[in-house]
Amino acid sequence: MNRAITYKKIITLSFPIMIGSAVQNFITLTDTFFLGRVGKIELGAIGLVGVFYLMITSIGYSFSKAGQIMIARRVGENQEYMIGSITYSMVAFAMFLATFLFVFMQFGSPYFFGLFVNNADILQACIDYLSYRSFGVFFSYFGVIMLALYTGVSRTKVIIYNAMALGIVNTILNYGLIFGVWGFPEMGIAGAGLASFIAEVASVAVFIIYILFDKKARDYKLFDFPRIDLSSKGNEISDLNDTSINLNIIKRQLSLSTPIVLQSVVGMGSWFIFFIIVEDMGTDELAISNIIRTVYLFFMIPCWGFSSGINTIVSNLIGQNRSNMVFKATLKTSLICFFSTSFLIIVMLLFPDVILSIGTDNVYLLNKAIDLSYILAVILIAFSFGAIFFNGLIGTGATKQALQLQTLSCMIYLGYIYVIVHVVEAGLHAAWLSELIYWICCLIFSFYFLRKGNWLKVQV
Repeated sequence: MNRAITYKKIITLSFPIMIGSAVQNFITLTDTFFLGRVGKIELGAIGLVGVFYLMITSIGYSFSKAGQIMIARRVGENQEYMIGSITYSMVAFAMFLATFLFVFMQFGSPYFFGLFVNNADILQACIDYLSYRSFGVFFSYFGVIMLALYTGVSRTKVIIYNAMALGIVNTILNYGLIFGVWGFPEMGIAGAGLASFIAEVASVAVFIIYILFDKKARDYKLFDFPRIDLSSKGNEISDLNDTSINLNIIKRQLSLSTPIVLQSVVGMGSWFIFFIIVEDMGTDELAISNIIRTVYLFFMIPCWGFSSGINTIVSNLIGQNRSNMVFKATLKTSLICFFSTSFLIIVMLLFPDVILSIGTDNVYLLNKAIDLSYILAVILIAFSFGAIFFNGLIGTGATKQALQLQTLSCMIYLGYIYVIVHVVEAGLHAAWLSELIYWICCLIFSFYFLRKGNWLKVQV
């Protein structure tokens, strides 16, 4: 990535990531589509537990972001031989973290959801889903590390193969296990959890096969058997010439990723609280919000692809000592993201009944969801700028500043939604405006920090 940052280059890097994001969201889409045909309890439950599991996976994804930034920086500095140590160190810590979260989901989820969910049927449905889906956390975390590796080196084609396996396996098994067709047992929402777990296993298998045939993997030292180096002295990251699970690398990754992980917890946690507050409004409101959530997640796909792309672009530019190009590259990416998202918005506004019917065949719920489509359109516009500038800031390595601005944005977001629902007792339209307020805050704060330039002193 030594030439000028053109619109074509941004799209080429980001498009496969969009495909990967599309399939990840496709899992949510198929869950909602099939379970929406089972009943309102299942539809409401997948809205809650889906956000919860997304929060769990976002922790691993956020941790891998640190590795992606470090790998992109090493590529910019022509130090590709260090990629193996960075990757193996990520895997070691991620598996430790996945073990902890698996135990929590298996044994702690009934108590956790019991604190928030008032409807006993919805509570049981959430537990049934996680009883199977929780096994997928190991494969999910390994998968996002492979995603970070190939995004960091700007070789994202493999993500398309991975996405195809994930989407095909999940769709077939989802239908079979939820409704009990083709000889599968009828498992309802638990079947959706099992199908998603098996799909994650298949996606990891694709990554492993690809790496075995990847000629560049030897340059990255991915085939070198890693030694374990737990010494915290010496062996500076820039001095490593062998492949090791290195304590210094893990420390650097944790220093860089902890704010990103906290951002994920704060951001996804706030969204989880949003749905908990909406549940207080009623079962219908929760089901309608889940329909909107499904479309919202699907229309986020271009932005998620460009967001991951700008992480790599920014870090690589800094590694090449071209920090003066960072703001311009971020602005270009945000404009591409805006126009891509606008196309989807136009389709939704022209055919809202077709788009939103993905979430339900209930005419009453569908009409209520259509009423919210215009608010969703405005939210997506703010999101297309706010998320890109926020991730541009993360790409510089200034993750602590990013955490501060997201925490402030979430405080404003949660304060608004609490007042609107519990004090003013306004309707669902006013509640969903909280998303617009959140992304406007993120855009303003990120723009300010990126222009200020304090990130120039950050070491990655």
